[in-house]
Amino acid sequence: MIVRKKFKLLVGGRTIVLGERTLVMGVLNVTPDSFSDGGKFFLATDAVKAALAMERAGADILDIGAESTRPGSTGTTADEELERLLPVLRALRGRLKIPISIDTQKASVAEMAVGAGAEILNDISGLKQEPKIAEVAARFGVPLILMHMRGTPRTMQRKPWAKDVMKDVSRGLRESVAIARRAGVRKSQIILDPGIGFGKSFAQNYELLAKLPALASLGYPLLVGTSRKGFLGGTLARNGKPSPAGERIWGTAATVAASILQGAHIVRVHDVKEMVQVAKVSDCVFDSLRRNKDKAFFRG
Repeated sequence: MIVRKKFKLLVGGRTIVLGERTLVMGVLNVTPDSFSDGGKFFLATDAVKAALAMERAGADILDIGAESTRPGSTGTTADEELERLLPVLRALRGRLKIPISIDTQKASVAEMAVGAGAEILNDISGLKQEPKIAEVAARFGVPLILMHMRGTPRTMQRKPWAKDVMKDVSRGLRESVAIARRAGVRKSQIILDPGIGFGKSFAQNYELLAKLPALASLGYPLLVGTSRKGFLGGTLARNGKPSPAGERIWGTAATVAASILQGAHIVRVHDVKEMVQVAKVSDCVFDSLRRNKDKAFFRG
């Protein structure tokens, strides 16, 4: 039986309990070249409308990214990221009630974003790109999401793959945590993400989903992001062609349910309305399994 430990996260002066139910993080890409939504929300006005719509649909957190991290991408300057991010953050300030997370690998962007209202930092490099992001998180007291990535977005889908993906991810996440803790980030403010699709083979992505409890043993809440990713396109391929990103919703739903039943605390998704339903039902199954286990225990 999977046990999902509860954690308390301090976000913007309020406490969020992780583990009572699954939290849904909505993805908002303000880039012209995202793999999943192709610049759909590149204009600030469109991004703001989408953010408010995600909140109405039931998102618990909004994760905004201004740099594409699709396989093969070459990166964006800090100035470009801020040019995309800041108008959206300023327009949402005071209007959005859920916390905003910023998906960035740059300390300067992280600092400016927190100053403009962001309350969580999400580093896909796990502090390997710019360790100073941890200093920003520590100084402002904001939660820090540390993801595992093998390589960089430009190189991550090139072989060789890790021989043992669980060991590779566990070791990488421990290294990221050590950097964060040395910088002064409190243990209670760290969330771990195994980095599904980031430098893993087709089979390794599924192995990570199946073995999430092993990563939970690291002692931190888990965030899992499978939404619309390439391994789902491969799974759902027809006539030798991967399914388009926008047609992977049911594959995403299956992996979201699997993540929750394996103990994920937060799921990161594009299709918020639909995945809120998946999370609610999966939580009911999860809770039923736990209650039945407890009854069996007391019966002896």
